[in-house]
Amino acid sequence: MTDKTQQSPDSLREHTDQRRAAALKKRHAAEKRFRWFGRLSIAFGLAAVLFLFTDIISKGFGAFTQTYVNLEVTFDADALGLTPNSTESEIKAASFGSFFKKSLRERYPDLTSRKDKRDLYALFTSDMPLILRDMVVADPTLIGTTQRISMIADDDFDTYYKHSYGRDLSPDEKVSRLSETQESIVDQLVKAGAVEKKFNTIFFSNSDSREPELAGIKGAVVGSILTLLVTLVFSFPIAVATAIYLEEFAPKNKITDFIEVNINNLAAVPSVIFGLLGLAVFINFFGLPRSVPLVGGFVLTLMTLPTIIISSRAAIKAVPPSIRDAAMGMGASKVQTVIHHVLPLAMPGMLTGTIIGMAQALGETAPLLMIGMIAFIVDTPAGVTDPATVLPVQIFLWSDSPERAFVEKTSAAIMVLLTFLICMNSLAVWLRKRLERRW
Repeated sequence: MTDKTQQSPDSLREHTDQRRAAALKKRHAAEKRFRWFGRLSIAFGLAAVLFLFTDIISKGFGAFTQTYVNLEVTFDADALGLTPNSTESEIKAASFGSFFKKSLRERYPDLTSRKDKRDLYALFTSDMPLILRDMVVADPTLIGTTQRISMIADDDFDTYYKHSYGRDLSPDEKVSRLSETQESIVDQLVKAGAVEKKFNTIFFSNSDSREPELAGIKGAVVGSILTLLVTLVFSFPIAVATAIYLEEFAPKNKITDFIEVNINNLAAVPSVIFGLLGLAVFINFFGLPRSVPLVGGFVLTLMTLPTIIISSRAAIKAVPPSIRDAAMGMGASKVQTVIHHVLPLAMPGMLTGTIIGMAQALGETAPLLMIGMIAFIVDTPAGVTDPATVLPVQIFLWSDSPERAFVEKTSAAIMVLLTFLICMNSLAVWLRKRLERRW
Protein backbone atom coordinates (compact mmCIF):
# COMPACT_ATOMS: atom_id res chain seq x y z
CA MET A 1 0.00 0.00 0.00
CA THR A 2 1.13 3.59 -0.66
CA ASP A 3 1.65 6.35 1.97
CA LYS A 4 -1.52 8.13 0.77
CA THR A 5 -3.70 5.12 1.43
CA GLN A 6 -2.16 4.83 4.89
CA GLN A 7 -3.20 8.42 5.96
CA SER A 8 -6.08 8.68 8.41
CA PRO A 9 -9.25 10.74 7.64
CA ASP A 10 -8.15 13.40 10.15
CA SER A 11 -4.79 13.68 8.47
CA LEU A 12 -6.43 13.96 5.04
CA ARG A 13 -8.82 16.65 6.33
CA GLU A 14 -5.92 18.57 7.86
CA HIS A 15 -3.99 18.30 4.62
CA THR A 16 -7.01 19.53 2.63
CA ASP A 17 -7.53 22.45 5.02
CA GLN A 18 -3.88 23.42 4.62
CA ARG A 19 -4.20 23.36 0.84
CA ARG A 20 -7.36 25.46 1.01
CA ALA A 21 -5.71 27.92 3.37
CA ALA A 22 -2.70 28.20 1.08
CA ALA A 23 -4.92 28.72 -1.97
CA LEU A 24 -7.02 31.27 -0.10
CA LYS A 25 -3.89 33.13 1.04
CA LYS A 26 -2.58 33.12 -2.51
CA ARG A 27 -5.91 34.46 -3.82
CA HIS A 28 -6.04 37.19 -1.20
CA ALA A 29 -2.47 38.17 -2.08
CA ALA A 30 -3.40 38.35 -5.77
CA GLU A 31 -6.44 40.52 -4.97
CA LYS A 32 -4.27 42.72 -2.78
CA ARG A 33 -1.73 43.13 -5.60
CA PHE A 34 -4.56 43.90 -8.04
CA ARG A 35 -5.90 46.63 -5.75
CA TRP A 36 -2.42 48.11 -5.42
CA PHE A 37 -1.96 48.03 -9.19
CA GLY A 38 -5.20 49.99 -9.49
CA ARG A 39 -4.13 52.49 -6.84
CA LEU A 40 -0.73 52.93 -8.48
CA SER A 41 -2.41 53.44 -11.86
CA ILE A 42 -4.70 56.12 -10.43
CA ALA A 43 -1.76 57.74 -8.64
CA PHE A 44 0.28 57.72 -11.84
CA GLY A 45 -2.60 59.28 -13.77
CA LEU A 46 -3.15 61.96 -11.13
CA ALA A 47 0.59 62.68 -11.01
CA ALA A 48 0.70 63.02 -14.80
CA VAL A 49 -2.31 65.38 -14.78
CA LEU A 50 -0.81 67.36 -11.89
CA PHE A 51 2.53 67.63 -13.71
CA LEU A 52 0.75 68.70 -16.90
CA PHE A 53 -1.30 71.40 -15.18
CA THR A 54 1.68 72.62 -13.13
CA ASP A 55 3.84 72.89 -16.23
CA ILE A 56 1.16 74.69 -18.27
CA ILE A 57 0.17 77.10 -15.49
CA SER A 58 3.77 77.92 -14.54
CA LYS A 59 4.63 78.72 -18.15
CA GLY A 60 1.42 80.47 -19.10
CA PHE A 61 0.63 82.50 -16.02
CA GLY A 62 2.97 85.30 -17.12
CA ALA A 63 1.01 85.86 -20.33
CA PHE A 64 -1.91 87.27 -18.34
CA THR A 65 0.17 90.32 -17.44
CA GLN A 66 1.79 92.86 -19.78
CA THR A 67 4.57 95.35 -19.11
CA TYR A 68 3.79 99.02 -19.76
CA VAL A 69 6.06 102.06 -19.67
CA ASN A 70 4.43 105.28 -18.48
CA LEU A 71 6.03 108.25 -20.26
CA GLU A 72 4.95 111.81 -20.87
CA VAL A 73 4.45 112.60 -24.53
CA THR A 74 3.95 116.09 -25.93
CA PHE A 75 1.81 116.05 -29.04
CA ASP A 76 3.76 118.87 -30.66
CA ALA A 77 1.60 120.52 -33.31
CA ASP A 78 4.63 121.68 -35.30
CA ALA A 79 6.30 118.25 -35.24
CA LEU A 80 3.08 116.57 -36.38
CA GLY A 81 2.02 119.36 -38.71
CA LEU A 82 -1.47 119.27 -37.20
CA THR A 83 -3.87 121.51 -35.33
CA PRO A 84 -6.83 120.65 -33.06
CA ASN A 85 -9.04 121.41 -36.06
CA SER A 86 -7.30 118.91 -38.35
CA THR A 87 -9.54 116.41 -40.09
CA GLU A 88 -9.32 112.65 -39.58
CA SER A 89 -7.68 112.13 -42.97
CA GLU A 90 -5.05 114.78 -42.16
CA ILE A 91 -4.32 113.11 -38.82
CA LYS A 92 -3.97 109.69 -40.43
CA ALA A 93 -1.58 111.14 -43.02
CA ALA A 94 0.69 112.65 -40.35
CA SER A 95 4.03 110.95 -39.66
CA PHE A 96 3.49 109.58 -36.16
CA GLY A 97 6.43 107.20 -36.62
CA SER A 98 8.93 110.04 -36.90
CA PHE A 99 7.17 111.92 -34.11
CA PHE A 100 7.40 108.93 -31.78
CA LYS A 101 11.10 108.35 -32.47
CA LYS A 102 11.84 112.05 -32.02
CA SER A 103 10.10 112.01 -28.64
CA LEU A 104 12.25 109.08 -27.50
CA ARG A 105 15.47 110.68 -28.75
CA GLU A 106 14.71 113.88 -26.84
CA ARG A 107 14.35 111.81 -23.68
CA TYR A 108 17.73 110.12 -24.20
CA PRO A 109 20.01 112.70 -25.89
CA ASP A 110 23.12 110.69 -24.97
CA LEU A 111 22.19 107.95 -27.41
CA THR A 112 23.78 109.28 -30.58
CA SER A 113 24.88 106.20 -32.51
CA ARG A 114 22.52 104.58 -34.96
CA LYS A 115 22.63 101.25 -33.12
CA ASP A 116 21.77 102.81 -29.76
CA LYS A 117 18.84 104.67 -31.28
CA ARG A 118 17.60 101.47 -32.89
CA ASP A 119 17.88 99.68 -29.55
CA LEU A 120 15.87 102.48 -27.93
CA TYR A 121 13.06 102.26 -30.48
CA ALA A 122 12.98 98.46 -30.14
CA LEU A 123 12.04 98.65 -26.45
CA PHE A 124 8.48 99.54 -27.44
CA THR A 125 6.02 97.73 -29.62
CA SER A 126 6.27 98.57 -33.29
CA ASP A 127 2.60 99.58 -33.37
CA MET A 128 3.11 102.36 -30.80
CA PRO A 129 2.98 105.15 -33.47
CA LEU A 130 -0.34 103.73 -34.72
CA ILE A 131 -1.67 103.66 -31.15
CA LEU A 132 -0.73 107.33 -30.70
CA ARG A 133 -2.36 108.15 -34.04
CA ASP A 134 -5.59 106.42 -33.03
CA MET A 135 -5.60 108.37 -29.78
CA VAL A 136 -5.38 111.65 -31.68
CA VAL A 137 -8.04 110.53 -34.16
CA ALA A 138 -10.37 109.76 -31.25
CA ASP A 139 -9.60 113.08 -29.53
CA PRO A 140 -7.97 115.77 -31.75
CA THR A 141 -7.80 118.16 -28.78
CA LEU A 142 -4.76 116.17 -27.62
CA ILE A 143 -2.70 118.09 -30.20
CA GLY A 144 -0.56 120.65 -28.39
CA THR A 145 -0.95 118.97 -24.99
CA THR A 146 1.31 116.77 -22.90
CA GLN A 147 -0.14 113.42 -21.85
CA ARG A 148 1.15 110.56 -19.73
CA ILE A 149 0.88 107.55 -22.02
CA SER A 150 1.09 103.88 -21.03
CA MET A 151 3.25 102.48 -23.79
CA ILE A 152 3.27 98.76 -24.53
CA ALA A 153 6.72 97.28 -23.98
CA ASP A 154 8.28 95.05 -26.62
CA ASP A 155 8.16 91.30 -25.90
CA ASP A 156 11.90 91.15 -25.08
CA PHE A 157 11.51 94.01 -22.60
CA ASP A 158 8.35 92.41 -21.22
CA THR A 159 10.01 89.02 -20.69
CA TYR A 160 13.13 90.58 -19.17
CA TYR A 161 11.12 92.61 -16.67
CA LYS A 162 8.49 90.00 -15.77
CA HIS A 163 11.13 87.41 -14.92
CA SER A 164 13.04 89.76 -12.59
CA TYR A 165 15.86 90.26 -15.08
CA GLY A 166 16.49 86.52 -15.15
CA ARG A 167 17.17 86.11 -11.44
CA ASP A 168 14.31 83.62 -11.06
CA LEU A 169 15.50 81.47 -13.95
CA SER A 170 18.34 78.98 -14.29
CA PRO A 171 21.71 80.29 -15.60
CA ASP A 172 21.34 78.25 -18.77
CA GLU A 173 17.94 79.73 -19.61
CA LYS A 174 18.24 82.86 -21.70
CA VAL A 175 15.88 85.55 -20.45
CA SER A 176 15.68 87.92 -23.38
CA ARG A 177 17.58 89.37 -26.27
CA LEU A 178 18.14 92.84 -24.82
CA SER A 179 21.45 94.55 -25.52
CA GLU A 180 23.51 96.21 -22.77
CA THR A 181 22.16 99.59 -23.86
CA GLN A 182 18.59 98.36 -23.64
CA GLU A 183 19.17 96.77 -20.21
CA SER A 184 20.63 100.08 -19.00
CA ILE A 185 17.57 101.99 -20.25
CA VAL A 186 15.22 99.47 -18.64
CA ASP A 187 17.06 99.84 -15.31
CA GLN A 188 16.70 103.63 -15.52
CA LEU A 189 12.99 103.37 -16.28
CA VAL A 190 12.42 100.93 -13.42
CA LYS A 191 14.27 103.16 -10.94
CA ALA A 192 12.19 106.13 -12.14
CA GLY A 193 9.01 104.14 -11.42
CA ALA A 194 7.88 104.35 -15.03
CA VAL A 195 7.48 100.59 -15.54
CA GLU A 196 4.48 98.61 -14.33
CA LYS A 197 2.69 95.36 -15.00
CA LYS A 198 -1.03 95.32 -15.78
CA PHE A 199 -3.58 92.66 -16.57
CA ASN A 200 -3.06 91.75 -20.21
CA THR A 201 -6.36 92.77 -21.82
CA ILE A 202 -4.61 92.64 -25.19
CA PHE A 203 -4.48 88.85 -24.92
CA PHE A 204 -8.28 88.69 -24.93
CA SER A 205 -9.12 91.69 -27.14
CA ASN A 206 -6.66 91.23 -30.03
CA SER A 207 -6.36 88.63 -32.72
CA ASP A 208 -3.14 87.05 -33.90
CA SER A 209 -0.09 89.21 -34.60
CA ARG A 210 3.54 88.81 -35.60
CA GLU A 211 4.42 90.86 -32.52
CA PRO A 212 4.06 88.66 -29.40
CA GLU A 213 3.09 91.58 -27.16
CA LEU A 214 0.14 92.37 -29.49
CA ALA A 215 -1.00 88.80 -30.16
CA GLY A 216 -4.32 87.68 -28.69
CA ILE A 217 -6.90 84.93 -28.90
CA LYS A 218 -10.04 86.90 -29.75
CA GLY A 219 -10.05 85.91 -33.42
CA ALA A 220 -9.39 82.25 -32.60
CA VAL A 221 -12.08 82.13 -29.91
CA VAL A 222 -14.67 83.72 -32.24
CA GLY A 223 -13.60 81.31 -35.00
CA SER A 224 -14.02 78.36 -32.64
CA ILE A 225 -17.48 79.54 -31.58
CA LEU A 226 -18.64 80.00 -35.18
CA THR A 227 -17.23 76.60 -36.16
CA LEU A 228 -18.95 74.90 -33.23
CA LEU A 229 -22.26 76.61 -34.05
CA VAL A 230 -22.12 75.22 -37.59
CA THR A 231 -21.20 71.80 -36.18
CA LEU A 232 -24.08 71.87 -33.70
CA VAL A 233 -26.67 73.04 -36.24
CA PHE A 234 -25.88 70.18 -38.62
CA SER A 235 -24.73 67.35 -36.36
CA PHE A 236 -27.46 67.37 -33.68
CA PRO A 237 -30.59 67.00 -35.88
CA ILE A 238 -28.90 64.53 -38.25
CA ALA A 239 -27.55 62.39 -35.39
CA VAL A 240 -30.85 62.38 -33.46
CA ALA A 241 -32.87 61.53 -36.57
CA THR A 242 -30.47 58.71 -37.40
CA ALA A 243 -30.60 57.31 -33.87
CA ILE A 244 -34.41 57.44 -33.77
CA TYR A 245 -34.75 55.70 -37.10
CA LEU A 246 -32.26 52.95 -36.26
CA GLU A 247 -33.79 52.27 -32.84
CA GLU A 248 -37.48 52.77 -33.47
CA PHE A 249 -38.28 52.30 -37.15
CA ALA A 250 -35.50 50.47 -39.00
CA PRO A 251 -36.08 46.78 -39.71
CA LYS A 252 -33.59 44.41 -38.14
CA ASN A 253 -31.76 42.96 -41.10
CA LYS A 254 -28.23 42.72 -42.48
CA ILE A 255 -28.34 46.20 -44.00
CA THR A 256 -29.11 47.93 -40.70
CA ASP A 257 -26.57 45.69 -38.95
CA PHE A 258 -23.99 46.79 -41.52
CA ILE A 259 -24.87 50.47 -40.94
CA GLU A 260 -24.66 50.09 -37.16
CA VAL A 261 -21.26 48.38 -37.34
CA ASN A 262 -19.90 51.11 -39.58
CA ILE A 263 -21.22 53.89 -37.33
CA ASN A 264 -19.39 52.28 -34.41
CA ASN A 265 -16.24 51.93 -36.51
CA LEU A 266 -16.39 55.57 -37.66
CA ALA A 267 -16.18 56.69 -34.02
CA ALA A 268 -12.67 55.23 -33.91
CA VAL A 269 -11.42 56.62 -37.22
CA PRO A 270 -8.53 59.12 -36.82
CA SER A 271 -9.78 62.68 -37.10
CA VAL A 272 -7.31 63.56 -39.84
CA ILE A 273 -9.22 61.19 -42.15
CA PHE A 274 -12.30 63.40 -41.80
CA GLY A 275 -10.09 66.37 -42.70
CA LEU A 276 -9.00 64.62 -45.90
CA LEU A 277 -12.65 63.82 -46.66
CA GLY A 278 -13.64 67.47 -46.11
CA LEU A 279 -10.78 68.63 -48.33
CA ALA A 280 -11.87 66.32 -51.15
CA VAL A 281 -15.63 66.90 -50.88
CA PHE A 282 -16.27 70.42 -49.64
CA ILE A 283 -13.26 72.26 -51.09
CA ASN A 284 -12.16 70.34 -54.16
CA PHE A 285 -15.61 69.11 -55.32
CA PHE A 286 -18.06 71.79 -54.14
CA GLY A 287 -15.50 74.62 -54.38
CA LEU A 288 -16.15 76.10 -50.94
CA PRO A 289 -13.49 78.56 -49.68
CA ARG A 290 -10.67 77.33 -47.50
CA SER A 291 -10.08 78.38 -43.91
CA VAL A 292 -13.67 79.41 -43.12
CA PRO A 293 -15.80 78.26 -40.16
CA LEU A 294 -18.49 76.94 -42.52
CA VAL A 295 -16.21 74.26 -43.97
CA GLY A 296 -14.62 73.63 -40.56
CA GLY A 297 -18.09 73.04 -39.13
CA PHE A 298 -18.96 70.61 -41.93
CA VAL A 299 -15.78 68.61 -41.29
CA LEU A 300 -16.34 68.52 -37.53
CA THR A 301 -19.97 67.50 -38.18
CA LEU A 302 -18.72 64.40 -39.99
CA MET A 303 -16.35 63.69 -37.12
CA THR A 304 -18.86 64.15 -34.26
CA LEU A 305 -21.83 62.40 -35.89
CA PRO A 306 -20.82 58.85 -34.78
CA THR A 307 -20.31 60.00 -31.18
CA ILE A 308 -23.70 61.72 -30.97
CA ILE A 309 -25.51 58.88 -32.78
CA ILE A 310 -24.08 56.25 -30.42
CA SER A 311 -24.96 58.23 -27.28
CA SER A 312 -28.43 59.06 -28.64
CA ARG A 313 -29.14 55.41 -29.40
CA ALA A 314 -28.05 54.46 -25.89
CA ALA A 315 -30.39 57.11 -24.46
CA ILE A 316 -33.32 55.83 -26.55
CA LYS A 317 -32.61 52.24 -25.53
CA ALA A 318 -32.71 53.30 -21.87
CA VAL A 319 -36.37 54.36 -22.17
CA PRO A 320 -38.45 51.44 -20.76
CA PRO A 321 -40.62 49.55 -23.31
CA SER A 322 -43.58 50.04 -20.98
CA ILE A 323 -43.63 53.74 -21.91
CA ARG A 324 -44.04 52.81 -25.58
CA ASP A 325 -46.60 50.11 -24.78
CA ALA A 326 -48.67 52.49 -22.66
CA ALA A 327 -48.67 55.16 -25.35
CA MET A 328 -49.56 52.66 -28.06
CA GLY A 329 -52.26 51.24 -25.80
CA MET A 330 -53.83 54.68 -25.55
CA GLY A 331 -54.09 54.85 -29.32
CA ALA A 332 -50.98 56.85 -30.14
CA SER A 333 -49.28 56.15 -33.42
CA LYS A 334 -45.64 55.09 -33.62
CA VAL A 335 -44.55 58.58 -34.58
CA GLN A 336 -46.61 60.17 -31.78
CA THR A 337 -45.15 57.71 -29.28
CA VAL A 338 -41.60 58.58 -30.30
CA ILE A 339 -42.07 62.36 -30.50
CA HIS A 340 -44.23 62.85 -27.41
CA HIS A 341 -42.85 60.17 -25.05
CA VAL A 342 -39.59 58.51 -26.10
CA LEU A 343 -37.75 61.59 -27.38
CA PRO A 344 -38.39 63.84 -24.32
CA LEU A 345 -37.29 61.07 -21.96
CA ALA A 346 -34.14 60.35 -24.00
CA MET A 347 -33.25 64.01 -24.54
CA PRO A 348 -30.99 64.39 -21.42
CA GLY A 349 -28.78 61.54 -22.64
CA MET A 350 -28.77 62.98 -26.15
CA LEU A 351 -27.77 66.42 -24.89
CA THR A 352 -25.00 64.91 -22.78
CA GLY A 353 -23.59 63.05 -25.78
CA THR A 354 -23.90 66.17 -27.93
CA ILE A 355 -21.98 68.32 -25.45
CA ILE A 356 -19.25 65.69 -25.19
CA GLY A 357 -19.09 65.59 -29.00
CA MET A 358 -18.84 69.39 -29.14
CA ALA A 359 -16.06 69.33 -26.54
CA GLN A 360 -14.22 66.80 -28.68
CA ALA A 361 -14.70 69.02 -31.74
CA LEU A 362 -13.48 72.10 -29.84
CA GLY A 363 -10.14 70.46 -29.12
CA GLU A 364 -9.53 69.05 -32.61
CA THR A 365 -6.69 70.37 -34.75
CA ALA A 366 -5.76 67.76 -37.35
CA PRO A 367 -8.93 67.86 -39.54
CA LEU A 368 -8.91 71.67 -39.58
CA LEU A 369 -5.28 71.77 -40.70
CA MET A 370 -6.27 69.78 -43.78
CA ILE A 371 -8.81 72.42 -44.89
CA GLY A 372 -6.45 75.37 -44.51
CA MET A 373 -7.46 76.76 -41.12
CA ILE A 374 -3.78 77.09 -40.28
CA ALA A 375 -3.55 80.40 -42.17
CA PHE A 376 -2.29 83.52 -40.40
CA ILE A 377 -5.53 85.46 -39.76
CA VAL A 378 -5.24 88.92 -38.20
CA ASP A 379 -8.89 90.01 -38.40
CA THR A 380 -11.68 88.71 -36.21
CA PRO A 381 -14.25 86.81 -38.33
CA ALA A 382 -17.70 88.39 -38.54
CA GLY A 383 -19.45 85.40 -40.12
CA VAL A 384 -19.12 81.75 -41.03
CA THR A 385 -17.76 82.60 -44.48
CA ASP A 386 -14.98 84.92 -43.28
CA PRO A 387 -11.41 83.57 -43.06
CA ALA A 388 -10.78 82.36 -39.54
CA THR A 389 -8.74 80.08 -37.39
CA VAL A 390 -9.66 78.20 -34.22
CA LEU A 391 -8.11 78.05 -30.78
CA PRO A 392 -6.33 74.66 -31.09
CA VAL A 393 -4.79 75.72 -34.42
CA GLN A 394 -3.75 79.07 -32.89
CA ILE A 395 -1.98 77.13 -30.14
CA PHE A 396 -0.29 74.99 -32.78
CA LEU A 397 0.91 78.08 -34.64
CA TRP A 398 2.27 79.80 -31.53
CA SER A 399 4.01 76.64 -30.32
CA ASP A 400 6.12 76.75 -33.48
CA SER A 401 7.32 80.33 -32.81
CA PRO A 402 10.79 80.71 -31.27
CA GLU A 403 10.11 83.82 -29.15
CA ARG A 404 9.83 83.17 -25.43
CA ALA A 405 6.74 85.40 -25.24
CA PHE A 406 4.93 83.06 -27.62
CA VAL A 407 5.79 80.15 -25.31
CA GLU A 408 3.91 81.96 -22.55
CA LYS A 409 0.99 82.73 -24.84
CA THR A 410 0.86 79.12 -26.02
CA SER A 411 0.49 77.89 -22.45
CA ALA A 412 -2.02 80.63 -21.63
CA ALA A 413 -4.11 79.72 -24.68
CA ILE A 414 -4.01 76.06 -23.58
CA MET A 415 -5.31 77.17 -20.18
CA VAL A 416 -8.19 79.00 -21.87
CA LEU A 417 -8.96 75.96 -24.04
CA LEU A 418 -8.88 73.64 -21.03
CA THR A 419 -11.22 76.00 -19.19
CA PHE A 420 -13.71 75.79 -22.08
CA LEU A 421 -13.44 71.99 -22.15
CA ILE A 422 -13.87 71.64 -18.39
CA CYS A 423 -16.91 73.94 -18.48
CA MET A 424 -18.51 71.95 -21.32
CA ASN A 425 -17.90 68.62 -19.61
CA SER A 426 -19.17 70.01 -16.31
CA LEU A 427 -22.31 71.18 -18.11
CA ALA A 428 -22.77 67.67 -19.52
CA VAL A 429 -22.42 66.14 -16.04
CA TRP A 430 -24.82 68.70 -14.59
CA LEU A 431 -27.42 68.03 -17.29
CA ARG A 432 -27.15 64.30 -16.74
CA LYS A 433 -27.57 64.65 -12.97
CA ARG A 434 -30.31 67.24 -13.29
CA LEU A 435 -32.48 65.68 -15.96
CA GLU A 436 -31.92 61.96 -15.67
CA ARG A 437 -34.83 59.81 -14.50
CA ARG A 438 -34.51 56.52 -12.67
CA TRP A 439 -36.97 53.81 -13.65
